[in-house]
Order: sequence, then structure tokens, then C-alpha cells
Amino acid sequence: MSPVGSAGRVSPVLRLGSDGPWEAAYGYSRLVRAGDFVLIAGCTSTVDGVVDPVGDPAGQAAVAIRIGLDALARLDLGAADVVRTRIYVTDRAHCDPVGRAHGAAFGAYRPVATMVIVAGLLHPDHLVEIELEAYSPGR
Repeated sequence: MSPVGSAGRVSPVLRLGSDGPWEAAYGYSRLVRAGDFVLIAGCTSTVDGVVDPVGDPAGQAAVAIRIGLDALARLDLGAADVVRTRIYVTDRAHCDPVGRAHGAAFGAYRPVATMVIVAGLLHPDHLVEIELEAYSPGR
């Protein structure tokens, strides 16, 4: 990705993609580093264009979190660096299994988190979408 910002100036913002099916079409990056913060776009359980596991909110949460953590690993960051997550679920009944999957993924690191029930997500088989924010001072 190019470090050039508007008006030809060098931008301190780093943008990295994952070659996901929607990034280029919808104009976003998987990961953006701005100063000490690293933001990860909403992650679902879509791998190689396929939603898996279908119908399993906890499984989808685990895959989505793994995708987000894999993006952070590109900058040598991990679960301990995550300070916030935002979780979107399509059904109130998914809150407990998704919340428990979140707890299992982050363990003692316990980022602040928000869980929101939404009417739907991009693909009809998506039950969960998760955003991550990490803090990495001085790296």
C-alpha cells in the first residue's frame, strides 16, 4: 500500500489489505495503523469466499476473531494489544455463545467490548461480524 496521502504528502497512516472479496469493491482496508492505534475492519467467518461454519454463531465468532488477530500479527501484535472490540450479531440468542467465544479468544486480556444486535449482515449466512482495535505505542 502507498504511504502517500492527499495533496501528495507522505501519510503516517499505514493501510494493509487481505485480498478479501469486498475490500477493493467497497473501498476499505483490512487494517489501518494511525499513530499508536491499529484498527481492524469488521471480520466475519468468510474464508476464501465461503462462510464457515454456517449456522454456528460461536464458531463464526472464533473464525472472525482469528482473522482479525491474523491481521494484527502482520504488525507483530496479538490479543494482548487489543483494547476494544465491537461485535455485531443477527439474533439476541447468539449473544451468549458469541460472548463466550470472545472470552475464550481474549482470556485475561479482556478488551472493552460492545455487542450490538443488527437486522442482518452482508451475506445471509453471516451471524457475526467483529471489529478489533489495538494499541501499540512507539512501534
